[in-house]
Amino acid sequence: MSSLALFSVVLLYLALLFFVAYLAEKKKSKLWINNPYIYALSLAVYCTAWTYYGSIGVAATSGLNYLTIYIGPIIVIPSWIYINTRIVRISRINKISSLADFISLRYGNSRSLSAIITLVCLFAVIPYIGLQIKAISETFHLVTETPVSKNMLTDSATFVVLLIAVFSSYYGTKYVDASEKRLGIISAIALESFLKLFFIIILGLFVIYFVFDGFSDIYQQASKFSDFKAKNTFNGIGGALNWMILCMISGTAICLLPRQFHTAIIENRQEKHIKTAIWFFPLYLLIFTLFIFPIAWGGRLIFSGQQVNPEFYSILIPQHFENTVITVLVFLGGLSSSISMIIISAITLSIMLSNNMIIPYGLLGKFKSEDEANNTRNITRIRKFSIFGLIIMAFAFYKYFILKTSLDSVGLISFVVIAQLAPAYFGAIFWRRGSYKGVLTGLIAGLLICYFGLIIPQYYFSYNQEFKGVLRGMYETFSFFNIPYLGRIPQIFFWSLLVNTGLFAGISVSMKGNYRERNFAELYVDIDKYIQNHENAFIWRGTAYVSDIKNILERFLGKNKTEQALRIFNLKYNIDSEAETADSRFIKFSENLLAGRIGTASAKILIEGVTKEDKISLKEVLNILEESKENIILNKKLTEQSKELKKLSDDLRNANESLIVKDRQKDDFLDSVAHELRTPITAIRSAGEILADDDDIPLEIKKEFLNNIITESDRLSEIINDILYLDKLEHGQIALNIQENNILETYKKALNPLLHLIQQKKIHISEVNLLNHFIFEYDEARMIQLFQNILGNALKFTDEQGTIQTKFFTREQHLIITVFNTGKHIPEEDLEMIFDKFYQSKNQNILKQTGSGLGLAICKKIAEAQRGTIKAENSGLGVTFTIRLPERNKEHEVER
Repeated sequence: MSSLALFSVVLLYLALLFFVAYLAEKKKSKLWINNPYIYALSLAVYCTAWTYYGSIGVAATSGLNYLTIYIGPIIVIPSWIYINTRIVRISRINKISSLADFISLRYGNSRSLSAIITLVCLFAVIPYIGLQIKAISETFHLVTETPVSKNMLTDSATFVVLLIAVFSSYYGTKYVDASEKRLGIISAIALESFLKLFFIIILGLFVIYFVFDGFSDIYQQASKFSDFKAKNTFNGIGGALNWMILCMISGTAICLLPRQFHTAIIENRQEKHIKTAIWFFPLYLLIFTLFIFPIAWGGRLIFSGQQVNPEFYSILIPQHFENTVITVLVFLGGLSSSISMIIISAITLSIMLSNNMIIPYGLLGKFKSEDEANNTRNITRIRKFSIFGLIIMAFAFYKYFILKTSLDSVGLISFVVIAQLAPAYFGAIFWRRGSYKGVLTGLIAGLLICYFGLIIPQYYFSYNQEFKGVLRGMYETFSFFNIPYLGRIPQIFFWSLLVNTGLFAGISVSMKGNYRERNFAELYVDIDKYIQNHENAFIWRGTAYVSDIKNILERFLGKNKTEQALRIFNLKYNIDSEAETADSRFIKFSENLLAGRIGTASAKILIEGVTKEDKISLKEVLNILEESKENIILNKKLTEQSKELKKLSDDLRNANESLIVKDRQKDDFLDSVAHELRTPITAIRSAGEILADDDDIPLEIKKEFLNNIITESDRLSEIINDILYLDKLEHGQIALNIQENNILETYKKALNPLLHLIQQKKIHISEVNLLNHFIFEYDEARMIQLFQNILGNALKFTDEQGTIQTKFFTREQHLIITVFNTGKHIPEEDLEMIFDKFYQSKNQNILKQTGSGLGLAICKKIAEAQRGTIKAENSGLGVTFTIRLPERNKEHEVER
């Protein structure tokens, strides 16, 4: 493939990333913002060219050591639910924007410590960025089959790197507040993470099922290599120890690499997303590892006896079989791995470089005299040039220092260097006694061990042959430090962290820290106690004026944002807006407002410049913190009591409203009962009076009046019985006799007494049976009553020559019975109310001539008593009643 064609593919790919980033920034929909999978995929920025290419090389040459890159993080990640949740909270309330800010703030918010941490990250990550550029350059020339040019200006890969630098500097500096979420960048990184996994899966399937005849075929052929068994076992205690320490190195890196801190902590939008990440991200890594072995050993089988770099088997295999599509896709996967790492690393390093070195050590004085617009422009420019410069510096590092170095060795050295931050990092959230001096001493000692043990041999002596003897002599002098069984990198990791942690702990215990260290120690270690009230727990004593601090804030935030922030602060703490002096809460609030733009250390320096702080003893700090804890506990109890009182108040209000409703219902019910009873009583009284007053009434008429009295007495008795029966149903006083019965026979028992009346009106009655079986569990007596009420209701409202049709079928483990009649439609707004007591007496347009008005209400209660439902709906030329009962009811028998 020509260089121009591949460069065009790279342009299109970068255009896709631009488009995704633009779309995410513009839309800002829930698909992008509140998506835990985008967050989890962004964490896969961990999988760089080292994991994409280097791990294949390690698998082919060193065997199981390739697994340590993945197993270490998989072991550590579940602890994020506790560790990262706390760090996210600490970072959110303190407006932390980088790893350097997080560590330095805990140990007194020291400018010098934040600068040293920034330098550590630069020394660790710039070679790592160079590693990605090396992968891009070499794979670009491998795919295009062109030689790598030593001249940076004529190297085709140079233009790819420049494009990445432009993309990073543009989207990485859209927000002047470094603690803001970079939605565009993170969305593009998530897409890249998905694509690189997708492409490695395509390559793996190609190798396993097209190049070879399945995984077992690769295994059987590869097992014939003389070194196969040695490379795929731990080879005794030495191999196992080395493997375990390499897992520890990668496990430490997943927490401490600046890009991982940024994606996992700074870009976290919701704490609950961590719950998704702790299973999704390890699953992602496990899928990645599945295809490393077949690609690595498949490559060895294909290129056996040939001098090729095993790190690039993933490119060489499809190229060997002249499959250009898969070759380009694999290249894009590697490009994704490299680009995502370069972008996030460059952004995080530029933030640390600007906030912890360039601004605090050179530009704070200038910023004090500029307005908000100029300061914003200057901060953005510093970060743009920093991103661009860091990427170009890494490119130069690749050209002059790691051109002939393996991806694996450079990556591991970067991991060991960054691991020197581990004691300070984990001590920050777990140990109150950790101090600035302990961190600084331990960090410098650990870095010196790394410098002489790893960095000099890797990047200097390997290119200066005359110093090899000096190096060998130096190692022989310190040979008593050698640990049997361990390789060079595990040994340096062990000794550097041992010395680092020992000095950190020893000095911290033996020396008293200052009040700021102890203050932030409490805030970090007990973050859950202070998260709602952290500004109250910040200790500061001195003289400060709101107007002076406000002037500083306006130079970075602008007048409108500053006033808005002050209004929020005053409302939160109920402070008079005319107050002239500032307290500790306002000092902390102001530092947080500035921290995102210029870093925590610079924010502290600026605020200190306009305030006069009094010295506080450590004993006073501890007393204040104890008082603060007590206040927080008291406040928490009062809050809980307030919530309980509010809940009680809400319950009382709901109960009162319920009583009012029930009282109103009772009144309505009594009115309805009185109305229903009055009609037959009036008819009986009228007939009785006529019979009593007139002795000359003919016998036939007397019989008619007496029949009316009997009929109305029966109706009166029916109403009273229905009221009593309904009351018993509602209060659970009727026992259900749930048994297995034949539903068709039950229906016929209910229908038979009504058949004569139905035939008199010449109503056509039919049944539709769609059942596979007829035995169901229900109370037969109650169901007969339900059927008779529904059929009786249909009989009253169906005109002569009308139709009543009953259908039986099952659905979703329920028996469904529908009863259709051609009576007039029920008003839509009344469909729910027809099951209320005495509904007929309220709706005269469907008033029945006879009946108690309780039939449908009784039907509803019978259905509900058997865990079923009943509803009515207008359908076609009439009305359909649908009864729904569970097929099995026995296990839910209840006394009613």
